[in-house]
Order: sequence, then C-alpha cells, then structure tokens
Amino acid sequence: NYYKNQIVDNYKIRFYNFKMYQPRTINKILSQALAGFPAILLTGPRQSGKTTLLRHEAGTDVAYVTFDDPLERNFATTDPQGFLRRFINQPVILDEIQYVPGLLSHIKMHIDREPHQSGRWLLTGSQQFGLMRDVSESLAGRVAILELPPFNQVEYARDDLAQTIWNGSYPIAALFPDRRDLWITSYISTYIERDVRQIRNIPDLRVFNQFLNLVAARHSQIFNQAEISREIGVSVPTVKSWAGVLEASYVAYMLAPWFQNYGKRITKTPKCYLYDSALASALTRQPDAQSAVAGSMGGPLLEGWVVTEAVKVFMALGKKPEIYFWRSHDGLEVDLLIVIKGKLHPVEIKLTGTPTRGHIKPLTRFIEIAGDDAAEHGTLVCQTDTQKVLPGGHTAIPWHAFTGWLFEQLR
Repeated sequence: NYYKNQIVDNYKIRFYNFKMYQPRTINKILSQALAGFPAILLTGPRQSGKTTLLRHEAGTDVAYVTFDDPLERNFATTDPQGFLRRFINQPVILDEIQYVPGLLSHIKMHIDREPHQSGRWLLTGSQQFGLMRDVSESLAGRVAILELPPFNQVEYARDDLAQTIWNGSYPIAALFPDRRDLWITSYISTYIERDVRQIRNIPDLRVFNQFLNLVAARHSQIFNQAEISREIGVSVPTVKSWAGVLEASYVAYMLAPWFQNYGKRITKTPKCYLYDSALASALTRQPDAQSAVAGSMGGPLLEGWVVTEAVKVFMALGKKPEIYFWRSHDGLEVDLLIVIKGKLHPVEIKLTGTPTRGHIKPLTRFIEIAGDDAAEHGTLVCQTDTQKVLPGGHTAIPWHAFTGWLFEQLR
C-alpha cells in the first residue's frame, strides 16, 4: 500500500508540475537573478515547488539532476569534474545540492572561467544550515539566494477560512484536498526520518517527535525553552538546538520581539509558528476543518496563517522579513509589527467578524508609545466581509485580503 500510494502521489505531482502550474509571485525577482548572476540558489521546504518553478522559468533547454538519486550523488562526489562536464553547453538544475557540498567549489571554478554567463547553475536546497555556510564560502558574489515557501494567498487565492487552514499551502495538499491526510502523514514521517537525521545526529527520534508535537501545541505562543525541556526531559541547550532544526528545515518560524524598550517591555523571547497551517492542525490533532477554526486553536491558527503570509510576501520580494511582535510590561500585545517604508505598522489578528474598540486598543497604545517610529494608523485582520475604517483611523481588512494588501504596501 505504501508504494501504491507513492505511485499515486508521484503521478499527481507530475500532473501538477506540467498541467496545473501556478505562477509564483517570486517570478520577477527570479527573472532578475537569472539575468544577472551565474548561479541561483533557491531554498525552501521540501515540496514547496522549487524544481517546478525553475523548470518553468529557466527555459526549455535546461538539464536536470536530483541528488536524491544516490547514483548521481555518488558520481558528483567521486568525480565532480566529470559530473559537471555533462552540462558544459547548457544550464542545469542541481536539485538538493546540500547532499554534495563539495561540488560547490568545482562550480565556482566553472563560473570563474565564464563569469559573464548568467543563469547557468540553478541550485535548490531544502535545508539552511550547512548549505548556507558552504554556499557563502564557495560562491560568494556569484550566487543570488532566494527562498520559496509554499503558496501564498495571492498565488492560490481561497476565501473559506476553515478549508484554507485545514488544507494549508503546500501545492499537493492545497490542489488535491482529497489527498491532504495521506500527504501530511507522509510528509511528517519523511521529515522526521530523513531531514532531521541529516541536519542533526539525533539518536532518539521518538523524543524529537514529542518535541515537535509540543511545539505545535504552542503554535503562536512564546517559545519557552525551559518549559519544553522539563516536559520531555532533555536539556535546554538540546531544545534550543532542535528548534534550530525546525527553522533550518522551514518547519517553524521564530518571530522576534521588538527590542527597543517601548513601554518597558520585559520579554526578549520569540514566538513560535509552524509555517504551514495544515501541519499545525495535524500535529494538534484537529478532527476536521470546521473544528480547527471553531475550537481553542482557531485564534492561534489564524494568527499563524497571517504571520507566515507576511514572511512569504517578504520572501517573494527577495527581502529579509522585517516583522516582529510587541508586548508591554503590563501584558498588552500587538500580534505583528511590519516595517513598511521605515515605519512600524502594527497589525492585530482576531478571529472575530465584528470589530470593536477593544480589538484596536493595542494598536492605539503601541502608536502612542512608539511615537515617530510607528505608522499613523494600524490594521486589524479579521473575518470582516469588507474593508472598514475603525475609530482612530485604523482599518479592518478581511483575512483573505491581507497578503495582497501587504504586497501593495511593500512595493
């Protein structure tokens, strides 16, 4: 049954790749990189569409090799020059380059012989740790580094919150909802069995799995390392290291607090979000789409969706995410601060469809405290049907309009 399911999934992936290609918002930046750099490194989580994107945007004459193939991996490791000579007259996509880091120095030699040949070496990777170090050492000044997360709302628009949260943003689960459960189960299993072992030597994957479930249960909360350490019986440094694994493999995003001492803030600990709402729903054992939004996780799931959409917008524009959260000494909190045109724009995220003065109180308070560093007005993202002007000049926008709104603000 496992192999039968894999065959079905592979067929659907190919169908998606060649019949249902969704243009991505990173395409403009990618085109500029292809025209201006000899090498492009496209990173992001597994199955976010990296290879599909490059194959559609790089032209029809591009060759393709995946280092998931042990034969290709062995060839590139034992005879790197012989391996690269196969692609001497055409551009090539080298998929999952982190498996053969030694190949990067040989690619550098080829680039230095033809420094003006752009869009020649197209690399992908699904891990950030050693890969980024190796690329920085070998290809500094020669490579454009871009990140491709799963779909954002502009790329694949949906207006049903429950189904959006439930299906998530990975192409296969989003485009084929009937395969959602099997895909997520396989993804989590493959991630723990393969990617975690490659990033860190973790002898007991059962304990790491417990850690992953505890992180999911704290989705959209302060990441309390000491508390997690006590619950699973590992050291705080181990928890910190494992959190780095989640970040390196694009499973979790750590949202930093705003560090300036507005209102005598007392916390410097980040908040933790899983990148994908479907994974968060699965790991927290949500029974179905409607229950996920209607239950106690509804608010955190929406907050996580909005925060990770903000991350995706910055990535699509080729920028490092400039986003934070803020909490005052008396517990008042703004869910999201976005740096827009040099100003901190406060964003509150609520599940409600009926905005009230209480919902915008943190926005007003932050703007008062931050003064000239803050935008004049804030934004409430909620389930309102249409955009509305709120007291104090703040604006309420529908949750599904947030991504497009942020693209407009940052362009």
